[in-house]
Amino acid sequence: MSKLSIQEEKELVSFIKDWLKSHGFTQKDLANKLNIKSSRTSEIIIKIKELYKKGGMFNIAKNLIKIEQNWLNNIGNDYPEKKQTPPYNQLDIDSLVNQINQDTRK
Repeated sequence: MSKLSIQEEKELVSFIKDWLKSHGFTQKDLANKLNIKSSRTSEIIIKIKELYKKGGMFNIAKNLIKIEQNWLNNIGNDYPEKKQTPPYNQLDIDSLVNQINQDTRK
């Protein structure tokens, strides 16, 4: 598979951020399901890129669907019905830092 374009990567990060918020989960929850030790955005992106190399967007979608199904099935067992999310999470902060860096280069 070819590499994710910068635009595709940005769209995936945005999607994942919204997806996590809509289900009340955090990057740490996602990192646990992806079997990665760090919940930093950069580490999640590396894992997403690995999934892309192994099967493209279909493979990314398949894995995210599996994670979502697991969360939905376990909502009553392992997790409170809706977790409170802080106003800013790691994805927001990384996005802001990237924007500041781009703005200062201009």
